[in-house]
Amino acid sequence: MLLIASGACVAFLVTVLGIPRIAHYLPRDRGRAFAVDADKSVGKPMGVGLFFVAVFAVTVSLFVPWRLDVLLIVCVLLLASAIGLIDDATGGLSEYKLAFFDLLAAGLSAWLLVSGASTIDLWFPLVRGAFPLPSFLVFLVFTGVIWISINATNCSDGVDGLSGSLSAVSLVFLAFLLYGVIGDKATAGYLLIPFDPRAGLWAGVAFIMVGCLAGYLWHNAPPSSVLMGDAGSRPLGLLLGVLVCASHNVFLIVVVGFVILANGATGIAKVTLKRFFNILVFGRVRFPLHDHFRKEVGWAGSQVLLRFIIAHLIVSALLYALLLKVR
Repeated sequence: MLLIASGACVAFLVTVLGIPRIAHYLPRDRGRAFAVDADKSVGKPMGVGLFFVAVFAVTVSLFVPWRLDVLLIVCVLLLASAIGLIDDATGGLSEYKLAFFDLLAAGLSAWLLVSGASTIDLWFPLVRGAFPLPSFLVFLVFTGVIWISINATNCSDGVDGLSGSLSAVSLVFLAFLLYGVIGDKATAGYLLIPFDPRAGLWAGVAFIMVGCLAGYLWHNAPPSSVLMGDAGSRPLGLLLGVLVCASHNVFLIVVVGFVILANGATGIAKVTLKRFFNILVFGRVRFPLHDHFRKEVGWAGSQVLLRFIIAHLIVSALLYALLLKVR
């Protein structure tokens, strides 16, 4: 645990001290169509996500015991960040190209998680024990979960501090579950949850990203001086999805990411139903939800930030307790 804490602290210090030194090399925000208060971000350095993801990658390699699948997934995170930076810098990637790259990153990460096994044991809320499922079926489920996580997290990046704060809360919940429950044989046995000796390693990965996010949020607190852009939000969502899948309970995406999903994934569902099936749902609701509360309800950006964090903490804590105790 001391090694993990040291890694998180190093990640924080390098990120918080490094961002001001690299900000002038980054592309500038040009504003986003239809986004509320998009003009307030115009001209700010964006794409700083590539920097803190790079810090994360180096810190993981120094403070987390080496394992091939973890290192390869870190490489996928770097690739996702680089593609995000290209979109931040040029704005030239279509939503279909981005969706394809997201699917590719999600599929590759899912394959790394299931490779080498013919069956994968999953556990579910409200029931005891583990259920062995064919690895190909698990691969498809993992790919879908990670893809949704990437895009929901990306959609939440529209208010200073919001995406980073919500992701940090989710990562902390995941880290404690992985380290203190799934990765602890006595606790896992007491709570009737399958024990996984590798879970503690993933917890270390999560805590190091929390350190990076804390360093980023130091500069992204309202009024922000830098923006993570797609270079940060997409790999963040990818990591959240990977950690959920590494827990072997895909329903954790709802437990630790309820507000992220409500804020971003609902909008994706609305657009998909309208575009491909001509079905209109939530016709009077603007998505992402943070834009609805700012435009229609009249909340300030700081109110959206704090209230979404409070809601995220309360809902996640309640679902967390239900997940662990009601079996």
